[in-house]
Amino acid sequence: MIKLFIGSVAAAIAMFIAGFLYFAGPLAMMAYSSASETQSAAVQNALAANLPQTGTYMVPDPSSQSGTVLYGKGPVATVHYNSGGFPVDSADGMLWGFILYFVVALLMAAALSQSRATDFRSRAAIVLLFALAMPALTILTDPIFLHQDWTYAIFGFVGSVLILSIGGLIIARWFLPSAPAQAKEAASSEEIGAV
Repeated sequence: MIKLFIGSVAAAIAMFIAGFLYFAGPLAMMAYSSASETQSAAVQNALAANLPQTGTYMVPDPSSQSGTVLYGKGPVATVHYNSGGFPVDSADGMLWGFILYFVVALLMAAALSQSRATDFRSRAAIVLLFALAMPALTILTDPIFLHQDWTYAIFGFVGSVLILSIGGLIIARWFLPSAPAQAKEAASSEEIGAV
């Protein structure tokens, strides 16, 4: 168990570095469309004047009959809105991001430790399939169901697959018992059970 905890820390560090390089490095702005400073200021002022509090908004709101008509005509937006703003490189975001990566690494370590796969190749296949499935479900649903931007979704999908793969492969390669060690451990517990 200690080995899996240490492996989760190592995986979280690698995931954090990969995530930082991918999402905050030179590639980061590839995911976003750009607007001029004047356009950005106008939209920011409109947000401040019209959205009451931090939240996620569908604009227009399609929950009424007239909203449904307006939503069908467009333009439409899903707005992830923070009324107070925050620093681009906020320290608390980095801290909570690392904690998230650690929790995800712990969950992957727990899942892999319960797997019957005993060799690295089989464990790597499990990691890579999980790393593809989870972001596909959580990220690619937005452009499919909500007709949002594919560029942003694909960028996020690739980054998430990369981060999960790195963390899972580190755990699978260095922090799970090998097949001979598992067989020895199983034989020991059988001997203890026989006594």
